[in-house]
Amino acid sequence: MIPIENLESLEAAVPITPVLRTEGDDFLSSVMALMVDAVCVVDAQGVFLFVSAAGRRIFGYTQEEMLGRPMIDFVCPEDRERTLGRVDEIVAGEPHPHFENRYVRKDGTLVHINWSAHWSESRKLRVAVARDVTERRRAESMQAALYAVSEAAHTAQDLLELFRQVHGIVGGLLPAINFFVALYDEATDELSFPYFVDTHQAPPAPRKLDSGTLSAEVIRSGQALLICADSPVTENVLPPSVKFDVGLNAQDWLGVPLRTTKSTIGALVVQSYSGDVRYTVKDLELLQFVSTQIATAIERKQRDAWLRHIARHDPLTDLPNRALVHDRLQAALVLARTDGARLAVMYLDLDMFKEVNDRFGHATGDLLLQETARRLRECVGDAGVVGRIGGDEFLVLIDDRVAAADPLAIAEDIRLALSTPFILAEPANQPLRVSPSIGIALYPQHGDDYKQLIRHADEAMYTAKKEGGNRAALKF
Repeated sequence: MIPIENLESLEAAVPITPVLRTEGDDFLSSVMALMVDAVCVVDAQGVFLFVSAAGRRIFGYTQEEMLGRPMIDFVCPEDRERTLGRVDEIVAGEPHPHFENRYVRKDGTLVHINWSAHWSESRKLRVAVARDVTERRRAESMQAALYAVSEAAHTAQDLLELFRQVHGIVGGLLPAINFFVALYDEATDELSFPYFVDTHQAPPAPRKLDSGTLSAEVIRSGQALLICADSPVTENVLPPSVKFDVGLNAQDWLGVPLRTTKSTIGALVVQSYSGDVRYTVKDLELLQFVSTQIATAIERKQRDAWLRHIARHDPLTDLPNRALVHDRLQAALVLARTDGARLAVMYLDLDMFKEVNDRFGHATGDLLLQETARRLRECVGDAGVVGRIGGDEFLVLIDDRVAAADPLAIAEDIRLALSTPFILAEPANQPLRVSPSIGIALYPQHGDDYKQLIRHADEAMYTAKKEGGNRAALKF
């Protein structure tokens, strides 16, 4: 690169005309043509007056296409404010021998430029030398991205935070304003979109893997997919039924599979709706380069989330277990003491469950408990929390800040729901009948300590059972 101190002599050698040219100096023209770097001259209004021959290779435009146009029009939109700030500093006399920004080439791809620039106060011109450092920056960015993904895998609190950090990391490698993560659950054969950022569309609903969408095709095939508006050849390799994940078609669409050592767990996708941002095979390679480590990070977060979940949930019904219900009750009490809310605690036991278990076996008993949990969740809905605390015993917390619900009315809904015969796969669709005994304790009437409320609800439940069961009893 030409040293910054030699730019003044270069400027003196270039004839000044309304639009600078080099035809008048064959020797200088020959030198310019041989240079790997591009020499540019910009006037006080920021308009290109001269671009040497290397400019076409670097910027993708001919000299005629650049001359007379504002320099800033070619700069990547995200870098324009920073670039104009640096221009002001250069015009003010501050030396900046190594300033980097990104230009958008004619084909829509980005090029990283390292600039050496000098302002001539006497001629009101800015002379600069541009060096294409895209490959160097690409290599540096790829290495930095690997470190960043590794750090995100350790520091992100949950999957959503990991996805946000991954979005930023990918955005450092290629344009990623429209970016989403599609995850595939093999157990349910469901494709979901837990992270979806798009300037035009809302996140799509979960769907089956055979839904015929582009992201599903990437996951199904395990192959990266690049679709460009001006590349019909790419489209021909797809089945005719394959469509975009959401209604509005992107102009460029790039998706890579998220592979682990065991399977393909999802896809990373970027898309563009205008010709200002185009994706190339190099972008595909960049995304593939980091996708394996991103997949490993996602798998690790999923495993951590699963371990935390099973530690706090009943493995049979997937309801919160005793410890988690107690924690949520304590948290609700703390808030209720502050804002004067009312709480209700229900202790629930299934009448005749032991008889069903003894007669039909534990497998049937387990199915009965699972269906009981489903009906309880349906009855309580958003009004509170349902937990299994052991055997056929359940605890329900009703919080009137969440929903203005009558605990006695909910208890009656539960009684009716659980008194309805259960039709289970075992025994072969034979109706089974059980009923609940429900005890209810209220805050603050019956205590302000979670253990006290649970004990009172338990006592009320035994009162209901002694009275024949299939009823709810309120603590006296």
